[in-house]
Amino acid sequence: RCLAAGRILLHIRASGPPSSSAMPSLAAVADCIHPAAACAGSKRKIEEVASAGSDDVREPPAEGPKPPKAYKNEEFLNSHEARMLRVMCELQEPGQRLDNSGVDNIVMFFGSARAKPKDQYEAALAEAKAAVVAKPDDVAAKAALARIEKQAFLVPMAEITRELARRFSEWSLARAKEGRENYVVGTGAGPGMMEVANRGAWEANAPSVGFGISLPFEDRLNPYVTPELGFEFHYFFTRKFWMCYKCVGLVVAPGGLGTCDELFELMTLMQTGKIKRKLPIILIGKKFWHACIKWEAFVEYGMISENDASQLIFVDTADEAFEALTSNLVKLEAEEGANPHTSPKKLRAVRTG
Repeated sequence: RCLAAGRILLHIRASGPPSSSAMPSLAAVADCIHPAAACAGSKRKIEEVASAGSDDVREPPAEGPKPPKAYKNEEFLNSHEARMLRVMCELQEPGQRLDNSGVDNIVMFFGSARAKPKDQYEAALAEAKAAVVAKPDDVAAKAALARIEKQAFLVPMAEITRELARRFSEWSLARAKEGRENYVVGTGAGPGMMEVANRGAWEANAPSVGFGISLPFEDRLNPYVTPELGFEFHYFFTRKFWMCYKCVGLVVAPGGLGTCDELFELMTLMQTGKIKRKLPIILIGKKFWHACIKWEAFVEYGMISENDASQLIFVDTADEAFEALTSNLVKLEAEEGANPHTSPKKLRAVRTG
């Protein structure tokens, strides 16, 4: 219709002042442009256009508009077009906060979000049993009870994880007072094994990092994450970047797909040289890990090297885990101290390809 109106106006201009009989009627022009405005893309209604051209006296505006700056426009920042800006923020802001807090060496603790301390597990078990008693024929209630009964083995695993995080944090604080390299516990900031690890650091009066992710069933980070070191990511890949970038060691308690994903991610980065140091990997629960993953089969089938498999340290107690973790970190320090091309200021460059 805009094109039709344009043709009419061009015809008028080309033919000069027309007679009244030759001039198109205003109704014909209006019919060409109704109901949209004459200019393509304009959202002003016809009534507004007509009002703008009336003879009414209009008062000039008291002041000009004050639109928000683009980087303060929340509607834009949350739009599809600004996705790359949001990604950049999640890549840049955590690093600034970690650096400002003096956090450079993080030992990541991974494990099942379903794990519970003994008191919480017993309460959940009692609730599941009561649900079955109330509705004996409820298939879902029976399945929920069976599942939580299978998870009883996680209770001692959670206690080992909490105790290890506490002792490790105390060890690191003591070293910091001597001016030596210090380390911080890091987790995915969720419940279960992540929460008990953050709790262990909290019990030692030490800071701990929480790399959270926005999920519909997790409203906030667990309460033991140090607030200044708590992050909530929208994108999984930016969260993984920061889980890996400052990681100098890995403690993995029993867990499911997410736990295994994070374990294999770090192993792959070391195998491909993107992480340039051989980080200690402590797996808590020998029976669980040997039953779930046949590590020797990977070697036998030629999928990984013996060296890849040998970097895994299997433990069953907090004492074993503490000794393996701290001794390997001290060994890393000694190796880097003997390397003339490394210094404390270059640790991050050494870690990441």
